[in-house]
Amino acid sequence: MKHKERIERALLALQERTYYAAYPENPRAYAEDADARGKEAFQKQLSNSFSGISDDGNLGYIGEEVSPYMMVGLGVQYPKFSASILVERAESAHKEWKRIDVERRADILIDMLDAVSERFFELGYATMHTTGQSFMMSFQASGPHANDRAMESIALGYNELTRYASQVDWVKNMGKFDLTIKKNFKPVSKGVGLVIGCSTFPTWNTVPGVFANLIAGNTTIVKPHPKSVLPIAIVVAEMQKVLVNNGISPYTIQLAVDLTSAPITKELAEHKRVKLIDYTGGSTFGEYIESLPGKTVFTEKAGVNSVIMESMQDPKAVFGNLAFSFSLYSGQMCTAPQNIFVPAEGIKTAEGHLSYDEVVSGLSNAVKGLAENPKMGAFVLGAIQNDTTRNRVVETLGAQGNAPLTAEVSHPEFPDARLQTPTVIGIDASESTWKHECFGPLVFVVKTESKDHSLELAAEMSTEKGAITCLCYSTDEQYMNAVEETMNATFTPVSFNFTGAAFVNQHAAFSDFHVSGGNPSGNATFTDSLYINRRFVWVGNRFA
Repeated sequence: MKHKERIERALLALQERTYYAAYPENPRAYAEDADARGKEAFQKQLSNSFSGISDDGNLGYIGEEVSPYMMVGLGVQYPKFSASILVERAESAHKEWKRIDVERRADILIDMLDAVSERFFELGYATMHTTGQSFMMSFQASGPHANDRAMESIALGYNELTRYASQVDWVKNMGKFDLTIKKNFKPVSKGVGLVIGCSTFPTWNTVPGVFANLIAGNTTIVKPHPKSVLPIAIVVAEMQKVLVNNGISPYTIQLAVDLTSAPITKELAEHKRVKLIDYTGGSTFGEYIESLPGKTVFTEKAGVNSVIMESMQDPKAVFGNLAFSFSLYSGQMCTAPQNIFVPAEGIKTAEGHLSYDEVVSGLSNAVKGLAENPKMGAFVLGAIQNDTTRNRVVETLGAQGNAPLTAEVSHPEFPDARLQTPTVIGIDASESTWKHECFGPLVFVVKTESKDHSLELAAEMSTEKGAITCLCYSTDEQYMNAVEETMNATFTPVSFNFTGAAFVNQHAAFSDFHVSGGNPSGNATFTDSLYINRRFVWVGNRFA
């Protein structure tokens, strides 16, 4: 096996949960001219048909991506296929792919990741101009971080698929004779998988399910969001190229592109031959996916993430840390905090008591200071991916009846960029605006009756609406223990007293489980053994 040492290193990292990166996140770790080549490759794609994906039998070319920075269409066109031909080809390819032993499958899949790594910079620009992420975030999230999450799936899949003996002579002594039965044990894949991508993280959220399907022997159809196709199209193109080079059908992995005006997601999801579905996106459609009969489903849906403030050492450090977490990609992350629970009486700090109003103003000023920093502001904020998010912010602020402190920021490179700085809103716990996900740059500082009321509300939101993260600031060990126990009971992980370079909305591959799978924010985890094992079935045969 060519890549066995790399598999074993990844497995060790998964078991120990310590820091490990299979692909370096620092752009300087790559060729000196890689950035220039990546930018040139991205620019050559604009206003052209996408090259690199098998397009036999296409029904024409479509595309509707718009750069949130330039506010013009990218003009990239992708081959369109009917749902029936996609599934038919996936089924045909599955007959071949499922017969390839797991060692060779793993080698091929890692070869795919290595091929994708040659296009990390192109992926960065493609992600930047489809999602609105900054270039650095785009490079890391769609490049090395996505590859690392894919490697998790490959390594854990290899481990689970080789856990048991493949064949054995089973001998039972019966007194005067031995009963001998030959047995074999096979992990049998389920068939065709569908992976439905989202508009904000088209690669990072997509590849774990893709590679989990493939290592388990399933073929996969990727259905990206029509506004964020290019990044995952680049990945699929490299994957198909590796398959062809190995004499394997390119239809083992396919791209299903549609338009917002003519979606094909439901047709694919409801197709009787599609057995597995991975989904990232809003809760309403996610609940529909979960309701489909006869499907094995893995979802990451919406959640409402909380920050509980009880006491702290250094308010300035805390406000600065939270300002970055609010502002990173303008809050368009499933892990970004939304609700900050603060007792009406305020909080204790090492620098003295802070009133509720002082917490609100401290957070607002920290966000404003970051946004207006010429070296950081626009590059941390990125751009708003779509008008729906922008309109939600405008409508919410209008409904508040006042004008909370915010900052006007322009992008130094892209004057037409769709920017929206985070707004910090003080609100009473009795109001309702904060009680659902307000995706994007909105933060609510919720005035509660007490520290216990804060915890109660955070746990209630996690139970009813789901949560992926929770952050707590406290110097009281007893209260911290109560927060950990209460929030963990809602299947929500807690981060405590983050300042400096540790941010609640960043999850590390090989160490942090992404989404617990235990509350309404989603039913699956990146990446535990269940994420792999539900994609195949162990079958044993016996021979007398």
